[in-house]
Amino acid sequence: MSEPKSSPTQRLSQLKDILTFNKTASAIPWDPNSTKFPTRKNLPDIPGAPPEAAWVWGEDDYIGRLNLLTPTRVKAAAAEIRTGEMVPVNLPLSVPEQPAFNRETFQHKIKVLTENIAYDDLYQLNTQSGTQWDGFRHFAWIPTQQFYNNTRGEDILGPNANHKCSIHHWTNHGLSGRGVLLDYRGYAHKKGIEYDPYDYYPISYEELYQCGKDQGIDIRPAAEGGDIKIGDIMLIRTGFVEKYWSIPADVRTAAALRPHHFGKDDEQRWAGLGQEQKMLDWLHDCYFAAVGGDAPAFEAWPSHEDYYLHEYVLSLWGMPLGEMMDLEKLAQKCRERNRWTFFFSSAPANVEGGVSTHVNGTAIL
Repeated sequence: MSEPKSSPTQRLSQLKDILTFNKTASAIPWDPNSTKFPTRKNLPDIPGAPPEAAWVWGEDDYIGRLNLLTPTRVKAAAAEIRTGEMVPVNLPLSVPEQPAFNRETFQHKIKVLTENIAYDDLYQLNTQSGTQWDGFRHFAWIPTQQFYNNTRGEDILGPNANHKCSIHHWTNHGLSGRGVLLDYRGYAHKKGIEYDPYDYYPISYEELYQCGKDQGIDIRPAAEGGDIKIGDIMLIRTGFVEKYWSIPADVRTAAALRPHHFGKDDEQRWAGLGQEQKMLDWLHDCYFAAVGGDAPAFEAWPSHEDYYLHEYVLSLWGMPLGEMMDLEKLAQKCRERNRWTFFFSSAPANVEGGVSTHVNGTAIL
């Protein structure tokens, strides 16, 4: 059988690659080792997928942007280890003592095997109760009820349940690379920007850009002349953990138990990234392997638009989304050293059929 002829556009792209020593992702499935990827506005149309979906790594792909964590990029990220200081980013499993959105609390029991000689312990928890990665089964593209790469609710639960988008696929691949911290909370304190992490406050792309500039980082993708590399893991500190430890337990609990329902009048209210087109372009076009922060929802909650960032990040692009990371010590260390990049490694839970996982993450400076 003869090879299919490439289109004029593909041939032009190949010629440009030869002249610029690049490798452009064009034919699906994309090659993770490519050095140039389409912007959000130039994504290919995929039959059966919502507009702007980037289901581009193959029909049986369930790791999404983690494909970008290639051996070459992980090896390069190891150069970020200079002092060898390890900074875990995990809250205790019992924190928050009452999780947001009225989720189940963490339960821990000691099991006696032989008194004074041997013990086990038993955990009962919701993986969304603390420092967590939202997996691709967590949040669908609402208009079509499609999860990443056309996974459906019936794939997750019921007689036809299977392992599509199961969290164990992440575990089998691994999650390590170059981390970047944007300390927006520290920037806000410095600039006199006042807001309550326990209330709705949308952080704009422009604010993040200025925060990065203050730290000496151009948060644009390298393709646009910025400092963000393909496969980076972006972490954003917005102040939730800082405030958590500064207020009484009953106040924290009352906030976590505020009535929850989808819509602008949701009484669960948290600071986070704003829902705006510039933010969507940035989150997509940087080709982060994963994004995360210290807030309960990562994005400002509730959304005041007709979409959620969760829909794009998880369902359309297959990008792990982290929440309630403890970034306090990491921000302090980065500020002391005036260096905001590091090696980051996470060990997701190896649970076949799992929806999400605790982060089990460490930054190494």
